[in-house]
Amino acid sequence: MRPRRSVLYMPGANERALEKARSLPADALILDLEDAVAPDAKPAARERVCAAATSGGYGDREVTIRVNGRGTPWHEDDLAAVAAAGPDAVVVPKVNSVEEVHAIERALAAAPDRTKIWAMIETPVAVLRCAEIAAASERLTVLVLGTNDLAKELLADQVPGRAPLLGPLSTCVLAARATGRVILDGVYNDVRDDVGFAQECLQGKQFGFDGKTLVHPGQIGPCNRTFAPSEQDVAHARRVIEAFAAAQAHGRGVATVDGRMIENLHVENARRVLALAEAVANLA
Repeated sequence: MRPRRSVLYMPGANERALEKARSLPADALILDLEDAVAPDAKPAARERVCAAATSGGYGDREVTIRVNGRGTPWHEDDLAAVAAAGPDAVVVPKVNSVEEVHAIERALAAAPDRTKIWAMIETPVAVLRCAEIAAASERLTVLVLGTNDLAKELLADQVPGRAPLLGPLSTCVLAARATGRVILDGVYNDVRDDVGFAQECLQGKQFGFDGKTLVHPGQIGPCNRTFAPSEQDVAHARRVIEAFAAAQAHGRGVATVDGRMIENLHVENARRVLALAEAVANLA
């Protein structure tokens, strides 16, 4: 299990930011060639992020590169450069169909097997096809919600609690779980609103997201804490496993922990909690 609690976008044109990212406690980085880079700076940024991704200077962090989208003048050159560099993944914006996934696969034919596809789900059609997109390739391992673009396409207001987006968010989580993919929640734009950010992290965790994409280093700590099992979660998971084992030893298929009935499905979830806690501890 690889934790992806916090996934931070870093502007590919900013050499200082790329250097700073080496010491940030994010689980993963997205070195961005798309929104964060002006058109005339994109070729130089492409060389910079590919060199950074292959430098070995980011420790255990997962290092990915977000390319420019299909139909832009930079898309094909970006994919070719990423294939040659071989980062942990290529993040592709506005993936809308199985055919687009297959085209990305072909562009990565010369890339090492370790270079996976992270598909961004940012449009209504992508939400409706999310399960098909997720299942289109074994190389596709992560879905990334682009909630800003999705809200724009839906003509939806971006409000506290995200009520207009709850249906699409739930649909995409369902698609990820049905296909065995990781799914990351979208960004929170107001970097000064600590309370709102904390609430949205908790909402994402409750929905079943594996982690959240971030736009500022100050968001990393709260995000890591929310998406990691707490000490109480770990203690409860251990009690569940122990109680169920004791029940089975006496020929029973259920147990009781803290007044609640425990079945095998609760044991599976408890094991997942402990595995995630161990994986997080190994990053420290």
